[in-house]
Amino acid sequence: MIGNQNRWQEDLFVACPLSSLIPDDHILKQVDKVLDLSWLRKDVSELYCESNGRPSIDPEAAVRLMLAGFFQGIVHDRKLMREAQVNIAIRWFAGYRLDQKLPDHSSLTRIRQRWGPELFKQIFQRTVKQCVQAGLVNGDTVHIDATLIRADVSWESLTEGHAKKVIAENPIEQKDDSSDVGKGERTKATKSRKISTTDPDASMTTSSHTYHMEPFYKQHTAVDDTAGVIVDVDLTTGQCSEGKQLPQQIDRIEENIGKSVKTITADSAYAYTSNYALLEQRKTEAIIPPQTERTRSRRIPIRRFKYDAKNKIVRCPCGRILRRSSRDGNGWIYRANPKDCRSCRLRHRCISKTARARTILITDNYESFLRARRRRRDCDEKFCRLYRRHRWQVEGRHSEAKTEHGLRRAVRHGLANVAIQVYLTAVVMNLKRLAAFLSPIFTLFKKVTSYLTSFGGSELQRQVNYSSEGEIPPVLRIAA
Repeated sequence: MIGNQNRWQEDLFVACPLSSLIPDDHILKQVDKVLDLSWLRKDVSELYCESNGRPSIDPEAAVRLMLAGFFQGIVHDRKLMREAQVNIAIRWFAGYRLDQKLPDHSSLTRIRQRWGPELFKQIFQRTVKQCVQAGLVNGDTVHIDATLIRADVSWESLTEGHAKKVIAENPIEQKDDSSDVGKGERTKATKSRKISTTDPDASMTTSSHTYHMEPFYKQHTAVDDTAGVIVDVDLTTGQCSEGKQLPQQIDRIEENIGKSVKTITADSAYAYTSNYALLEQRKTEAIIPPQTERTRSRRIPIRRFKYDAKNKIVRCPCGRILRRSSRDGNGWIYRANPKDCRSCRLRHRCISKTARARTILITDNYESFLRARRRRRDCDEKFCRLYRRHRWQVEGRHSEAKTEHGLRRAVRHGLANVAIQVYLTAVVMNLKRLAAFLSPIFTLFKKVTSYLTSFGGSELQRQVNYSSEGEIPPVLRIAA
């Protein structure tokens, strides 16, 4: 028998709780059990006037609306509020009834401008602490990497700007043609650099030398090895070197998780001698493969020169000694005796026709770099295993953020606005893992307490109502 559904009959009243219309396995319903924003109102109260003006949107409701959008990959406020009009789950998650008017999309923009990125960073840090308390973060091994986020600008907004002022204030001396010092730093003609008039904070860069440059921001991410929880995230301009961000990033990681990191993994972009030395000083194991040398170099590579750290000398492939000549940047320049180079049988392979002697740069903490290169060359089993995990752990988080939560492209202009987008994305990804981890515990706890309370346990009955109070009961916290 074919059924008949009357599509034009409207119900005047709905005699059931709003939460009963949402499936128990819905992501917002699962996250609502672990999300705690009770502290937020007190922290933002100083940004509002207590005795003047119209009442603002409830701070917790505003954050919940933003998070609900990121959970579903909706990053634009206008689209989010249109979806919230018809989405019961978003209304319930943010605390709005079916007949209650939702705020205008511009209100969320003004809230972000008023609060600033530091408060959203605080929200992220609190989710990290929740994951630590639940046992999702071990902190022994942390994977670090950076990814590019395309700025929200068009090609028509790009114009050429010149760096004459910067070059005038930072003159670069001409280097000897035979030197290994300052590659890419020799004096060149002033090259025009494109900047965006729409978003000047974005800088031109590329992820590959085979691809053209675009305006990007750069996100620096640290992921714990245990459950893939993001323990630190930061945003810089696209041209900022990720290798130079490592010291500050380690400090932030240890502050967020409350313990020292034992092992750090990163790609070759972090292979700075200063980073190797820093990790050795911290007694932290470095799983960072050194950068490979150019295979088509016309001259004898620097790896053929033997560095004697005890006597502060360098021996060339022919056994001649190079001694310290001068200090340059982050290291010492070692120069050979011109008489030795003049009679050397490898002169044509070592220096140019116009050079008198070979010079090389030995950077500070070069011994740490040699130890890292030796370990990589020996194919350490632990090194290879952790580096394989690094690839799918941290790069997998970047892929998830871009494909599922809209972080492939910035949705607003300015470093502060994009940083807020980055923090909210990291919060959403951590809350997903926290909710997935605690969901079976919540289900088991409900079944056990439901069975025990049937015998009249008043204390257990009080703890069963944890979902309405917005907090995790003590028994569940111990179990977690």
